[in-house]
Amino acid sequence: MATTSIRNGAGSGETRPRVRPFGSRRGLDRREFLRRTAASGMGLGLLPLAEARAAIPRRPEIRRRVVLGRTGLEVPDIGFGSSRLDGDVELVRYALDHGVTYFDTAKMYTDGNSEETLGRALEGRRNEVVLASKVLAKGHESRAELMESLEGSLRRLRTDRVEVYFNHAVNSVDRLKNPEWWEFVALAKQQGKIRFSGMSGHGGRLVECLDHAIDNDLIDVMLVGYNFGQDPAFYERLTRSMDFVATQPELPRVLAKARQKNLGVIAMKTLRGARLNDLRAYEEGGATFAQAAFRWTLSSPNVNSLIVSMKSKSMVDEYLGASGWTAPKSADLGLLERYEARNGASQCRYGCDDCSGACPAGVAISDVLRARMYAEDYEDPALGRESYAGIAADASPCVHCAHQACTRACPHGVSIPALARAAHRLLG
Repeated sequence: MATTSIRNGAGSGETRPRVRPFGSRRGLDRREFLRRTAASGMGLGLLPLAEARAAIPRRPEIRRRVVLGRTGLEVPDIGFGSSRLDGDVELVRYALDHGVTYFDTAKMYTDGNSEETLGRALEGRRNEVVLASKVLAKGHESRAELMESLEGSLRRLRTDRVEVYFNHAVNSVDRLKNPEWWEFVALAKQQGKIRFSGMSGHGGRLVECLDHAIDNDLIDVMLVGYNFGQDPAFYERLTRSMDFVATQPELPRVLAKARQKNLGVIAMKTLRGARLNDLRAYEEGGATFAQAAFRWTLSSPNVNSLIVSMKSKSMVDEYLGASGWTAPKSADLGLLERYEARNGASQCRYGCDDCSGACPAGVAISDVLRARMYAEDYEDPALGRESYAGIAADASPCVHCAHQACTRACPHGVSIPALARAAHRLLG
């Protein structure tokens, strides 16, 4: 298996070295990429000779491995997300046979079946992989309750430890201040049941939570929602001729700070809503929308790797086509722009939450729209219903709302009233 490693472990102080992408010419940095594509008008049908050669079919496999910050753990640049994994042992083994050695799961995924499936699939090959799991540790759980949750995950995973254990879906600093969580983490590390701790999140207060965790040196690894829809450089090109400049989240700043402290950074939600089927007509030269989105994320010097839900062998094959790249291809920006033009007005930006407080009835707008996205864009109604059921302030008041105070609350032009009503009718 051909791989290239980037080693930047604790204390190295090194910046990310340049890596020659497999099957391509030397990668352009993002600023130069934007300058050249703006000057050329993109020319979607014209691929450089080296990229045409790269389009020749090759065995899908992991082609780059990186060190996950100060943990020293070596992981592939694209990992296996198992939020919908439920019994497909062969899929896990197929991914592993193609070089995927980082598997992300959680106690609540498919009611524990995700962990159980991974446990069966990885039996006898445990030492080949890096395992990460999660628990939703709120502000009131005791150290004993948290240890019980961890030990349940270990039993389902058929192992005695996980390499990374995340506090899942953190969207409140108060959850990071629970002393019971930190006492649990210290004890679990001492007992060898976890090696490193982290937090995951993609909610409206994500930046605030990450700032607190980084500034107080509370975590080893972060798992965050991050995609081209949160990159100011991408929107700078799109909004150049418009009458407004879209408000951008501060996530790039936080990721840069994490990089400076050599924390492990893994990106999720990289497909910006995951509407894959409406761009097939524009995919050419061996590039797909998913691969373009992954290359954009992996081109960031502040991201170590990404995870993505792999639900079929064909998905594994497609997604691994982006492994090994550290810069976009020339056709990528055109695909991403088409996607944004078609879907940007219906999808929230992770970590934005500018609409918070806009509803007099207190509807959790961003959570509601995220549940709709799971059901419609992800084409996963079960996940959408599960997410919506967990929202205390759902969109039921939106059905007969007369004032529509939220109409102009989104700086990105998302039609909040229409989407909130649709979400409740679909999922309520």
